[in-house]
Parts: sequence; C-alpha cells; structure tokens
Amino acid sequence: MVCTAAVLGLLLMNAAALPELGALHAKSAALYAANGQELYVSNADEKLQPASVTKIMTMLLAMEALERGEVTLDTMITGSEHACSMGGTQIWLEPGEQLTLDEMLKAIAVGSANDCAVAVAEHLAGTEAAFVERMNARARELGCTGTTFINANGLDGEGERTLTTARDLALISCELLRHPKILDYTGIWMDSIRGGKFALANTNKMLRSYKGLTGLKTGYIREAGFCISASAEREGLSLVAVVMAAPTKEDRMADAAALLNYGFANFTAWTPPEESCAAVPVTLGRADTVALRMEGDSVCVLEKSAVSTVEAERRVPESLTAPVEEGQQVGELIVRNGGETLLTVPLCAAESVEAVTVFDLFGRFVRSVTGTGA
Repeated sequence: MVCTAAVLGLLLMNAAALPELGALHAKSAALYAANGQELYVSNADEKLQPASVTKIMTMLLAMEALERGEVTLDTMITGSEHACSMGGTQIWLEPGEQLTLDEMLKAIAVGSANDCAVAVAEHLAGTEAAFVERMNARARELGCTGTTFINANGLDGEGERTLTTARDLALISCELLRHPKILDYTGIWMDSIRGGKFALANTNKMLRSYKGLTGLKTGYIREAGFCISASAEREGLSLVAVVMAAPTKEDRMADAAALLNYGFANFTAWTPPEESCAAVPVTLGRADTVALRMEGDSVCVLEKSAVSTVEAERRVPESLTAPVEEGQQVGELIVRNGGETLLTVPLCAAESVEAVTVFDLFGRFVRSVTGTGA
C-alpha cells in the first residue's frame, strides 16, 4: 500500500468517544477496514483454529498466481490421490478428474471443498507441503505474527493443527480483497459445476441476511467452533469482520453482523477532493500542462465525526520541465486531522509530455510572426 505506516496503525478516532460495541459470543474478533486499518479488536491475538477460514490464504495465493500469469481460469487442475482423500466438506473429486481453476475456485469459495483446495495447492506448488510453505511465508510478509498453517484447507492434521488469530485473518482478508475478482466467487449464493451436474450452495448464509455482504469465508470443525471472515461494502466503505470460536452458527452470524453494524454506523470512507489532481504547468513541453493522478490507496477510513476537520495539503512544484513521463511522481498529497498525518498519497503524471525540439520552437516562432494558427 502507498499510504504511510501511520495510517495503518492509526485509530484517529477517540476510543472514548465511540459507543460501546457490546459483548460478543466469540472468543476472539476483529473489525478492519479493507485498506488494512484496524477499527475494533477483542482478544484478537489469541491463537485459535480457523477451520475452513484457512482457505482465504489458499484463495489469496491462487489469485496472486492468476495475476502473475502463472495460471488462467481455464487452466485444468487434476485431482490427485492425496487431494481426493480429504474428509469433511468436499465435492468428491475422483483421482485423475480434471476441473478448470474457475470451477475449483467456485467449489472452494462457495462449497468450501477441502479436496479442491488441496488440488489447487498441488497444482500451484507441486505438493501441498510446498504450498503450505508459501502460505506461511506469505503470512509473515503480511505481518501475521500468530499464524502457522499446516495444510491448504484447515482440517486438523495428525497431531498438529493450524493456528492463527483474528487479527491475522483480518490482514489476510484485506489482502485478498485487493483482488476484486475473488468477489465473483465469494458472493455466489447458489451455482453448479461439472456441467450443472453438481450443485453448490454457499456456506456463508449471511449473503442472504446482511445488506452489502460480499464474502469471504466461513469455517467450522468441532475443535475450532464457528468462525467467519465476513466482508461487506456500503457507500464506498469496505469492511472485514473476523469472528473466531463462536459457540453456535447463530452466534457467529450475530457477532459478525454486530461488528459490521458498528463499523458502518461509526466510520466512513473519505477520499481526497478531485482538485487534488489539478493539472500542473509544463515548460518546454509539447503540451502546456499535465494532469495528475493519485497512486495506490487514497481512501482513508475516518470516524464520521472527524470528517469535517480533515485537511488535504497538495505539495507539487509550480511547474514541471519536459520531458515528463507517465507515472512519474511529481508531488504528494498530505492528509491530516489536526496535527496528525493520516495519509500520504503520491501524485503522479497521468500522461507523458514530450519535450519540444528545435523544429517545434522554430515552428512556434514562425506562427507567432505570421499570425497563423496555433
């Protein structure tokens, strides 16, 4: 993310000024804005089992492989003996059966298919064990300090188990939301695979009960209790609510809804005004000005009562000298509330401006003397 480290750790809201959320049923919970900004936590660093919420990391690595061009949605994924041996929720892959990555992702996101999660892992990394190494490495890169994955689906292993925290799952979920394509899968209520022969129904029943819900993943095994990473968006504000070890399915839904309601009631997404990207004059260029654009994440999540006091300071030179390259950083936008910096956004050239040549200058001179067109 391009925003400063300050905003990610910043709770610019005064905690004493916010209403109480109330007691939750779950052992652990976290509410984050999708930009990675922490809004509320409750016992969020306790290491617990995530069950099938593990699959958000499996889906993240799959989406990143898609983005790098290592696979496409039409890539055929083959079910191995190992993948087909998974228990729990599955689509009963047959050894040697092939499905497209598109169908595999649908089965994972909608049907929580353990066999498909392992099949995708094996395709991407060669073995599930190698894929798990990638999962743990990626978790560390994201700042997840309480997470150890043991497999691609969240089932218990022999004498070992996946452990993570609500805070870590929120961070992984926020990273997954940076790939909007995943919502094409996590937002499906009912669908089918295998040419319509195998029906899928989403395990995330909040899709029908909570306004604006977009995903992401539920989880349950007896040892873990009921877990969820629930993403939702309203009026440009995207939130992630993580609930771990809720006693019942109903408690899980109630806690996730309470967290999201709290977020939408008290926070709003704020973006810098359009004039922040006003054009800058260019000297000795084939164009007189160059428009600017904001790079990276320019959204800041604020307590609603703080919106009126937010200020944006644009720092750009009075003029630029050609040539100017598209994407070249020419300044920055500093977003503050009071004396505290919330966000620093690079301002970059939205287009290239070539430098004038001697012939261009001569042509301009001739036109100015003869009075011909510009």
